[in-house]
Amino acid sequence: MKFSNWKRKAGLSLAITAVLISIVGCSSESDKKSEASPAETELTVLLDWYPNAVHTFLYAAEEQGYFKEAGLKVNLVTPADTNDALKLVATGKADLALSYQMQVAIARAEDIPVVSVGAIVRHPLNQLMVLDSDKISSPKDLVGQKIGYPSIPLDQAIVNTMVQTDGGDPSKIAYTDVSWDLIPSMTTKRVDAIIGGYINHEKLLLEKDGVKVTAFDPAQFGVPDYYELVLTASEDGLTSKGDAIKKFVEASAKGQQYTQEHPAEALQLLLDKQNSEFPLEADIEKKSLDILLPLMDAGQEPFGSQSEQSWTTVIEWLTEHGQLSKDIKAADAFRNL
Repeated sequence: MKFSNWKRKAGLSLAITAVLISIVGCSSESDKKSEASPAETELTVLLDWYPNAVHTFLYAAEEQGYFKEAGLKVNLVTPADTNDALKLVATGKADLALSYQMQVAIARAEDIPVVSVGAIVRHPLNQLMVLDSDKISSPKDLVGQKIGYPSIPLDQAIVNTMVQTDGGDPSKIAYTDVSWDLIPSMTTKRVDAIIGGYINHEKLLLEKDGVKVTAFDPAQFGVPDYYELVLTASEDGLTSKGDAIKKFVEASAKGQQYTQEHPAEALQLLLDKQNSEFPLEADIEKKSLDILLPLMDAGQEPFGSQSEQSWTTVIEWLTEHGQLSKDIKAADAFRNL
């Protein structure tokens, strides 16, 4: 997820890119393994950020042997940033990537041939967070206040919609580009609110620091109830590795079921695999998983299932707010395997 500022720093990007190049560069050796064991298919899967609670289902599937049972060898890799992930999948340098529904739509409008093959987090995590005060009780009260955002026009469109839907005038909002210094901008009261932070990360960290925060869900104020996190593949990848990708989705569903039934044990599997360079705070990840599990639940539908109505609504909203460079069809943007 696009959470904290240090994710974007050059050192991390270079280090992660080096790891990705190393894995992708070993394809010739992987091909030899595939030839020696034709029943096993290797898949490189790009995460959206460093491993954290939202990825618990993947590590559960890996540690419980669900990928292996499906005849898959899965490499879970962190890309330099989310934009890289979609481009690497589109160019065949990775097989799958976790990304965001709105970014997939924007990418397709730019002729990047990626397709969503599963809705992982089914509701917005990126919510409008405001410092608790007597001045702000709903989005319209942000008129005349300072809102920090991370240089992303889409985030401004989300807030503008929320404020207008709530009866306020978005033209009177004062935006402050804080890059990814979202948490410091709030703790120092440089801004009155932020967009671009996640309720299962930034909000938890702010509260741990003693900062009282109220979060407003965009879906309650005119923004489509979009899929925050989706699993993506390329059009070519679905043709060449469609069976393996379907097996990956099915094994991932088993990992999610295990996580739902054994959340503490599943989270521990993730914590045991954490990278020392990106240490996790166990209490934060536990609270994060508690928030995530209901938002990942597809109810009576299979885990990851998507609706054309969701994609249509999202595309219409993006078009209305000038976020798409050309028209795209909802049916082309996703596939239920």
